[in-house]
Amino acid sequence: MPDVSEDPREIDWHPRFTKSVVGHNDAAALFTKAFAAGRPHHAWLIHGTKGIGKATLAYQLAKQVLGGSAQSQRWVDQRAHPDLFVLERQLNESKPRKLKSEISVDDARDLGTFLARTAAATWRVVLIDSADDLSSESGNAILKLVEEPPTKTMMFLISHQPGRLLRTLKSRCLRLQLNSVSDSDVLNVIKQLPLPDESSREDLEAAILQAGGSVGAALALLHSSGAKAFRQFTTPQNPRLSIQTQIAGQVAAKGQGPDEFRIFGDLLLGHLARAAVIRGSATAAEAYQILSQNLRVAEGFNLDRKQAALEAMRLVTDALKQT
Repeated sequence: MPDVSEDPREIDWHPRFTKSVVGHNDAAALFTKAFAAGRPHHAWLIHGTKGIGKATLAYQLAKQVLGGSAQSQRWVDQRAHPDLFVLERQLNESKPRKLKSEISVDDARDLGTFLARTAAATWRVVLIDSADDLSSESGNAILKLVEEPPTKTMMFLISHQPGRLLRTLKSRCLRLQLNSVSDSDVLNVIKQLPLPDESSREDLEAAILQAGGSVGAALALLHSSGAKAFRQFTTPQNPRLSIQTQIAGQVAAKGQGPDEFRIFGDLLLGHLARAAVIRGSATAAEAYQILSQNLRVAEGFNLDRKQAALEAMRLVTDALKQT
């Protein structure tokens, strides 16, 4: 495993530390019933929107299969359980180290080595987070292991976009589809996390409202400069040009990655979409199509982010004035 101090996923609220699952009781009960029956299916595809708790559920089920003792759970928390293999993207060798774009075939071969060993206890568990990150080569290597796993092996595959997975891989799995959770559940989960107390209640509520039932999205929006810029633009509605210029400058400031511009643009698109539906506005719907195209061009050709943000806000302002 990589040096956890360098891995951006190594946070105090990583899914393996979570003690309970919120909002997915039916899926958990379905697996528990199958496992208690004595001959559960060996591969489960846990899929749904990103950030809704798929990995949290997978780790809870993994702990259940591995015995659920206090020692076993500590080993999982410490990434030290001898019968658990987590297949995920690794860090590259650059400085600073960054996550690779996909799960390599070498990582998949490491899984094969793990499964060739004798289990320390009764069950071995494989958790793939996420199967969407498999390359074509590693996906094919995983397929062979999913088709013919050793006895007493349980596999959990997490996917945000199952439609992109190999059809043959999906066909070997039983599917657990998770739905978005309620805003109140998102709030309850976030309240339980060891987050620094830096955000206002208003910012938290705004982030949850924009997150669409995803805890992960709410956390990203809560700490996003792009989301903060959007909230400034919409509170109050249609700020004067000087304020819009300041907002555009924040989105395009040095050190802001393309993700912040993308978040800002996505929130503007959502704003227009709601106006089109709620107000029945053809003008807002037309502006949505234009803005969507403009944002793709700005990102695709790496255009001036400040000017693109200004143009986006002008387009939204003009469209909403006519609704």
